[in-house]
Amino acid sequence: MKTAEQLVNLTKGWEVVSVSPNATLKEAIQLMVDHNIGSVLVKEGEEIVGIWTERDLVLHALSPDFNIETSLVKKCMETDLVKAQLDEDIYRLMDKFLGKRVRHILVENKGKFVGLLSLGDVIKYNLNEKTKELESINSVVNWDYYENWHW
Repeated sequence: MKTAEQLVNLTKGWEVVSVSPNATLKEAIQLMVDHNIGSVLVKEGEEIVGIWTERDLVLHALSPDFNIETSLVKKCMETDLVKAQLDEDIYRLMDKFLGKRVRHILVENKGKFVGLLSLGDVIKYNLNEKTKELESINSVVNWDYYENWHW
């Protein structure tokens, strides 16, 4: 069974994009557009202090003080970060995504950030694995025995 570590290794090479908490929403949006991503980590120095996503933009867009040019990421970022350890299996990860209703999980090793997994990463991997399993089962089933079943 795959672990968070193995999934992070599969996504290695994908740049984890970050912004300062003092970045404007416009700057964060521009980064997301430039990298074709839906979220950015928010870092103060080397410490991850939050995540800002497309959903955060939507949730705050109707706020009376919302201004894309001057509003800061720190005013509307999510700071309650969901984390996983390297050895957590894929089913535990899916449970966290669903139970916490989040789309991103930070993966840590002894308290140090090592990667970011999205719900899409986990679903894609799981779907690929299930497809391989079905193809394997189909390859051994001899459909000649079932000719009279009239499916």
